[in-house]
Amino acid sequence: MVIILLIIGAISFFLASMFTFKPVTRITTILVTGIILVGSIGLMIGNSRDHFGMHKVQTTSTQTIYSASNSESMPLALYKPVGTSGKDDVYIYNSKPTQKTAQHTQANQYTHNKVKWTNNTTAKLTTVETRWEYKNSFYKYLYMWSGMGHTLISRTNTFTYPKTWVKITVDQADSLKKQMNNTQTKTAMATQAKQYVETKVAAAMTKNPQMSATDQAKIVKQAQIEFQSKALKQAVAQLK
Repeated sequence: MVIILLIIGAISFFLASMFTFKPVTRITTILVTGIILVGSIGLMIGNSRDHFGMHKVQTTSTQTIYSASNSESMPLALYKPVGTSGKDDVYIYNSKPTQKTAQHTQANQYTHNKVKWTNNTTAKLTTVETRWEYKNSFYKYLYMWSGMGHTLISRTNTFTYPKTWVKITVDQADSLKKQMNNTQTKTAMATQAKQYVETKVAAAMTKNPQMSATDQAKIVKQAQIEFQSKALKQAVAQLK
């Protein structure tokens, strides 16, 4: 609406200046159209520079995420380094257990990423956004077409990863996959994994000889996850 007022004010002011000749009429029309023109410009500047008619609105959303590696045996927290501080790194993830094209965080001056580690078995992404929104429908109507509504002020992505995941760059992940796909490596890891699991189960059975089959299965699953995590971390350390 303010854009329309600005256009009307500018055209009216021009017409009043060029085509009115009677002193009283000329002064009156120039004054009225000038007020409309200057007022419209002031409203636009106030909205653009000082966000007049707007207020900050913060929203928070949390979702479960999955490793972009699409592999349970390689739970990787993938990221692409940007700059040297680490604050602008781009993190890559899936929002579904498996998907063809992975998602990633935005790389701009308004977005910052944080990483936390947890004992939970699932990874989560919590996004907190702060945006400029119009205070009410009047200001929304007044400043329609201005493009200022829903303007992003800041965005913070907090990734909460299980401690069994491994934080790794995209380039390191490519090298790691090649290494893990090696036949000799696969065979060696399978043997080591079997020994690791058997040792964990034996230790648990020593403590509780009456352990049920269900509890034994849980021990096996946990031992497999632990071994995978340790093996991945050791492999990544060798890449550095």
